[in-house]
Amino acid sequence: MRSEYVRVFRAFTDENRIRILEILSEGEQCACVLLDELKISQPTLSYHMKILCESGIIKSRRVGKWNYYSINADGCEYASRLLNAIVKHNIEGTLRVVRFAYRFLRCFGTLHYTSIGDTDYETFVMLKKA
Repeated sequence: MRSEYVRVFRAFTDENRIRILEILSEGEQCACVLLDELKISQPTLSYHMKILCESGIIKSRRVGKWNYYSINADGCEYASRLLNAIVKHNIEGTLRVVRFAYRFLRCFGTLHYTSIGDTDYETFVMLKKA
């Protein structure tokens, strides 16, 4: 199961990927727009997009020679469920990644926290401060 967490939350561990997610949160974008906005090379963008697509957080579609990327609502919902599982089980060493993921998923509107008792209250408060 830990490999599943790594696959999904790796998307939130790089500043360029966070910037890509912020750009895509405004709507679908062509790879050429992302290249222009980020001022990175095409191979670097491809590397980051591969990680983001594998995470399930974004999806891509090809039109001719161009790739278009957008936020994948199902992938965000799945990441939200994984995030809630982390909070419930209080897995050590993941709080930093959880904060990045929480910010993004909260902005996208897919994070739904269900209170599971006082034992998780401190963790939840820490996430709310993120």
